[in-house]
Amino acid sequence: MATRKENSTYSSNEKWIIECDLTYAVNKIGGRWKILIISKLESKVHRFSELKKELPFITERMLALQLRALEKDGLVKRTIYAEIPPRVEYELTEMALEFGPIFKQLSIWGGKHRSDTNLSS
Repeated sequence: MATRKENSTYSSNEKWIIECDLTYAVNKIGGRWKILIISKLESKVHRFSELKKELPFITERMLALQLRALEKDGLVKRTIYAEIPPRVEYELTEMALEFGPIFKQLSIWGGKHRSDTNLSS
């Protein structure tokens, strides 16, 4: 995978955008799957296969990429057990658990306004 130039427009914009606390937070949970993964892990620790069963429309590759990104950002803790076969479990960190009330409010807002939008236009 190619690396981005440090003086590219994208890199410059990213530095400015990250200065905003709200944008920083949204960037950490942005994407199609991260919020769903976090919501599944909120209730209990999951193994990869359990997450895959609960999110049947995500590919294994994308699930692995999203879990790695969440782990890198300090939102998910990955624990590997030295067993045969190896067992890997994923759980939310304390930092990620703080999203719980925020996601609940967003869910309420979404439920309230989902039918208000005209998706055909």
